[in-house]
Amino acid sequence: MPQMAPMLWFYLFIFFLLMYIIFLFLNFFSKLPSMINFNKKMKFPINFFWKW
Repeated sequence: MPQMAPMLWFYLFIFFLLMYIIFLFLNFFSKLPSMINFNKKMKFPINFFWKW
């Protein structure tokens, strides 16, 4: 059991890292719709990006 402890902390660290990254992505995507609405007025860039 004691030899498993470092692995456990390692997985815990990676888990928190993933949660932090997901939080950043959600923060970014919550700002995204306003940018998309802005692009809808111009029509060209959003259509251009959807093709990629």
